[in-house]
Amino acid sequence: MLPLIVVATPAEAERLLDLNARVIVSGVGVVAAALATARALAEQNAGLVISAGIGGAYPSSGLLPGDLALSSEIIQADLGAWDGNQFLDFDDLGLSILPDSPHTGRFAVWAAAPEVARRTGARLGSLLTLSSVTGSSETAAFLEQRFPGALTEGMEGAGIAHAALLAGVPVLEVRGVSNAVGPRDRASWQIPQALAATRRGVAAALEVWEEESESV
Repeated sequence: MLPLIVVATPAEAERLLDLNARVIVSGVGVVAAALATARALAEQNAGLVISAGIGGAYPSSGLLPGDLALSSEIIQADLGAWDGNQFLDFDDLGLSILPDSPHTGRFAVWAAAPEVARRTGARLGSLLTLSSVTGSSETAAFLEQRFPGALTEGMEGAGIAHAALLAGVPVLEVRGVSNAVGPRDRASWQIPQALAATRRGVAAALEVWEEESESV
């Protein structure tokens, strides 16, 4: 079974099409990513699902454009409810994304993620998924306070992880850093460098997966 790589845009797919994996373009956002991943896994099972793409890095992460982040956990960070100025997450509310068991939108990832990080020199940590991109320093600081150690944010990872969970397939999120999370300064974005970092992370993940498959 080939791994499945899910990206949001054709530009993110272009640098990955020559790799030994199936690549699909889901469209942008958590719902589009979840639906496309679920459909792809129903059509053909996979040994690993990789959510890949570029994203912003939180200021406290120390990551710079062109750096690589890998998930130790994928978190759907905007699930919850506002109570005045206080944000209540699913733990606070006693809710679950699954109908028959507790699950608060924090997704465990492929056990080999630390080895991929070791080989690439990538940072390993929590990667956040939000339905809207953060555009202010205040919101970035709020999310860093809620999720200490969070590295990056994107718009698809948790949707892909949710579909992989339901299919019983391990998942990994790979993010090449294009910019800092906060005010939108398009002039400072380094998209080619971020795409190159994404490819490096995905290629290493496939290498580790192939080695694991051969040893079974």
